[in-house]
Amino acid sequence: MNARDTILARIRENRPAGAHPRPDVPRFPMLHDGRPLEQGEHVDVFETNLKAMGGKPAPSCEDDIAALVRTLFPKAGVVASRVPELVSDLDVAACRPQDLAWVDVAVVRAAFAIVETGSILLSEEELGVNALAYLAQHLLVLLDPADLVASTQDAYHRPEFKDRRYAAFHTGPSATADIEGVLIHGAQGVRSLTVAMRPRT
Repeated sequence: MNARDTILARIRENRPAGAHPRPDVPRFPMLHDGRPLEQGEHVDVFETNLKAMGGKPAPSCEDDIAALVRTLFPKAGVVASRVPELVSDLDVAACRPQDLAWVDVAVVRAAFAIVETGSILLSEEELGVNALAYLAQHLLVLLDPADLVASTQDAYHRPEFKDRRYAAFHTGPSATADIEGVLIHGAQGVRSLTVAMRPRT
């Protein structure tokens, strides 16, 4: 047993008995133009907020994911796919995190996304190896419009926060403006984050 397993075992042994439910979080309607957001507006408002955070909506005219990758990233070499719609250049689940440093484009499907912030949620189930979402040069995310929730309060009620070991919101690509006040994308992670609206098959 290594040190990590020893620490986790001791935490489990000393966990207080009984149920420990998460606090109840009320839901608030998301307002758009001073009125509650309607279901039919989710995609448009999400894409507006995605762009505000440096992300990009993919062209809606390209149904073939392989063709979409070629269109968006014509110079891409290694493409790591975690979706059945696209054959991967490598078996991500069998990779060590450091092996993914050579990935040009990672293609994944989001568990869900938040309209209010333009954020997508990824977990170990979507990524296979968590480092994929940070070491790839570009991230192409497939999102079913039915998996859009209006607000962060709505996101809290999703089951992913209860049944996944890892879950992270991604709001646009990696960015920093600390250096002379100049905005730089890709400083600590992916250089671009593109979201393609594609229903689950």
